[in-house]
Amino acid sequence: MHIAIIGNGISGITAARHIRKHSNHKISVISSETDHFFSRTALMYIYMGHMRYKETKPYEDHFWEKNRIDLVRDYVHSINFKGKKLQLKNQEISYDKLILAVGSTPNKFGWPGQDLDGVQGLYAYQDVETMEHWSKDLKHAVIVGGGLIGIEMAEMFLSRKIPVTFLVREKSYWNGVLPSEESAMINRHIEAHHADLKLSTELKEILPDKNGRVRAVITNKGEEIECQFVGLTAGVHPNINFLKDSELALAKGILVNEYLETNIPDVYAIGDCAQMQNPRKGRRPIEAVWYTGRMMGETVAHTICKKKTVYNPGIWFNSAKFFDIEYQVYGDVPAKLPEDYKTLYWEHPEGNRAIRILYHKNTNEVVGFNLMGIRYRHEVCEQWLANKTHIEEVLQHLSLANFDPEFYSTYEKDLVQKYNQQNGRELVLSNRSSTDAVAFFLGKNTQSKADIQQGMKRNLMLGILLILLSFILPFLFTVKLPIMIVSGLLVGLGIGLLLLSFSQRQVLSGLE
Repeated sequence: MHIAIIGNGISGITAARHIRKHSNHKISVISSETDHFFSRTALMYIYMGHMRYKETKPYEDHFWEKNRIDLVRDYVHSINFKGKKLQLKNQEISYDKLILAVGSTPNKFGWPGQDLDGVQGLYAYQDVETMEHWSKDLKHAVIVGGGLIGIEMAEMFLSRKIPVTFLVREKSYWNGVLPSEESAMINRHIEAHHADLKLSTELKEILPDKNGRVRAVITNKGEEIECQFVGLTAGVHPNINFLKDSELALAKGILVNEYLETNIPDVYAIGDCAQMQNPRKGRRPIEAVWYTGRMMGETVAHTICKKKTVYNPGIWFNSAKFFDIEYQVYGDVPAKLPEDYKTLYWEHPEGNRAIRILYHKNTNEVVGFNLMGIRYRHEVCEQWLANKTHIEEVLQHLSLANFDPEFYSTYEKDLVQKYNQQNGRELVLSNRSSTDAVAFFLGKNTQSKADIQQGMKRNLMLGILLILLSFILPFLFTVKLPIMIVSGLLVGLGIGLLLLSFSQRQVLSGLE
């Protein structure tokens, strides 16, 4: 059987890898973008000089031949679904099963001048190449749209000290996703990085110079801003224009069922281009997110090679970076708080870190976490959300979630203190937990509390006995040098057992 995959992004490549794990089917991956799979999230670091293109490739070039995955660098013009043939620019390919992983393309809204030289989005590898080309004499860039790609593009230009103006139609940055406090934090952070942030401002027109390159933009407020580059980062949409005259069922994206099957037999769609006909509760029909593309690729491989498998994305999560502020979200944290939700929000006095936990008013079960500048463990938060854990139980064991590097300041006590002040409670945060305590919580450590407690006592007693023995031995033997060496070894071993006992005590403390 021949399986053709159009698109070599994370979803298409994950599908190819897992099909190979489960079968010996012939696999062809077709893409006109690059010869090999690369990390799309690392594109910005190529421009910034932190990485070279070859360092963004997760697999060595010989990996594909070794795993019998044929890479075809070509463009698909049309698909004959009835005849199961792909019409490429330079050849025709027949298939038995087809996976459409064709990704997204940047939005354009019919602005005058949107196709001028120096006007583009940031999605494909070629976009970084053209950004590099237009940056040679670039004095000022305008970025249209207040999202994650816009922030990346701004950071790229500012790394080269190229001034940037943001045009954001909303009253606050990304306030359709972030609650007001977090959105205000990002506003401040953008301005602190010396970007000119113009809120409640829209692009009206892009003006050309005599050579057909952008020379300025005009806003809806009548302001003319000189620039030589315009970044269009007002979202993306599924890349399905080449499919619109086909028999494939389309809406905003390619419509798929819970098995990622389209309306045409043996044709699947995954990743940014796929639109779920019946999305799970709390999930969007189209989710242009890296991890969902990866999960879809793995799911469709199981369906094709083993047994039909329902796509289950689990609890919503996402992560991003706003210059220096890392952002994580787990579960349901809408921009506007529903009436049946309560929120616990703490912000650092410096205004660059925050923790938000949402929970139900009536049941007190936790429904979502927002982290700004602080890292929490995905698995721990997911388990609390899946188990509908009470807010007070979460707060008392919040140290289990913290995933910041060693020696970083922690702020869980501040959050617990704020909850106590708001609710007249006297909750106490458990001790900072070790990795053993986290493993125990997640069920990865099969030892019971009684086993750990027994081992702690045993190690404590044995450690004390070894240290005592090290002091007694010199009085029992006359040969001093060998005895002193043995005594030193016993002291070291005894101290090691005492430290192990202390570590086990910390594990138990974290579980109480």
